[in-house]
Amino acid sequence: MWGNWGWGMPGYFGWGGWVMGLVMVAVLAVVIVVGIRLVNKTDRSHQHEESALEVLKKRYARGEISQEEYRTMRDELKD
Repeated sequence: MWGNWGWGMPGYFGWGGWVMGLVMVAVLAVVIVVGIRLVNKTDRSHQHEESALEVLKKRYARGEISQEEYRTMRDELKD
């Protein structure tokens, strides 16, 4: 009698269907964001951060600094 405009259940969700649709989209977005953050956090935990001394050794090996600069900086780092 009322068709799609009455108090019945028109469409799939009824009168508040658009609200439920927004809630479902929000829940899905939260699940995706949390999943991505968990994956990124796991990836970062396996990375090794280089110490300052390791960086200094690599710079010296590449010839970016002289032996004198290397020794000076190494001694400062050890203190």
